[in-house]
Amino acid sequence: MSDTVQHTFVTANGVRLHVAEQGKGPLVVLLHGFPESWYSWRHQIGPLAAAGYWVVAPDQRGYARSEQPEAVGAYSLLHLAGDVIGLVEALGEKSVVLVGHDWGAPVAWVTAMLRPDVVRAVAGLSVPPVLPGGMTPPSVTRERFGEGFYQVGFQDPGVADAVLARDPETTFRRMLFGASGDSPSANPPGPWIVPDGGSLLDVMPEPKSLPGWLTQDDIDVFVRDYVRHGDRAFTGGLNWYRNIERNWELLAAFRGRRIEMPALYIGGDRDMVVGLRGPDATLSAVEQAAPQLVRGVILPGCGHWTQQERPDEVNRELLGFLAQQPTTP
Repeated sequence: MSDTVQHTFVTANGVRLHVAEQGKGPLVVLLHGFPESWYSWRHQIGPLAAAGYWVVAPDQRGYARSEQPEAVGAYSLLHLAGDVIGLVEALGEKSVVLVGHDWGAPVAWVTAMLRPDVVRAVAGLSVPPVLPGGMTPPSVTRERFGEGFYQVGFQDPGVADAVLARDPETTFRRMLFGASGDSPSANPPGPWIVPDGGSLLDVMPEPKSLPGWLTQDDIDVFVRDYVRHGDRAFTGGLNWYRNIERNWELLAAFRGRRIEMPALYIGGDRDMVVGLRGPDATLSAVEQAAPQLVRGVILPGCGHWTQQERPDEVNRELLGFLAQQPTTP
């Protein structure tokens, strides 16, 4: 078994994806969120590989070192689920356990819903399954939280893109701290509401110092992989948000479908996503969408960056969950 992370490129579903991988054994694919990369899983790859799994963490479509298609419409959940299935096929495998965080969670949940013949188990961090479209659409969040809700603001091409790309180091520093359990705004967590004329960064406080789980070197890794896209550094990821409403139209035929394989959910009680419903309602939503839920966990004091803020707890839950799963669907 390789004891170091290997980096390569794979063409999956017609898109060139950068992947980090380690280990041998049953395939486990780790799917990051916004604005992140494979590096979000730096604390999970080694321990899961050491436990006997082939761990693959791609930069998803539009992110970091992976290809960034131009068209906004190229980032629907059908494209993203297709990338996952294409990746499994390109790796020569027949089945996979998917683990997703933030936007990676809807990709994992929806891929599991669509392809139970390939996905033998699924775990989601932070974002619970909202089926069939993956996330609550802007038409609903606008009514619930107003025009200032950050996902509503992300709908306008080029606007958030320019703000976030202006100084990527500041963007990562403020977002990683501001959405974490260490942020003063996360106790209790509430929806991110952008002030008129402002941006998401206005609701992400500048840290006086970095929390213990985040170093300047970590920030630098993210920045190096993003700046290669220039002023479109964040456009690929933002285009995922610009397809949320469309995803519900594209996946309308799957209304009523649930996730019919073993599932795990891990969230934090200081995570804005969990705060939108509350911990109990979040766990209830997971149980309804994933009736074979093995375990639902809410980590006290943890914010949005679940596997980065609480790697030991997340690794323990993932390893326990993986150990219970068969190696074929």
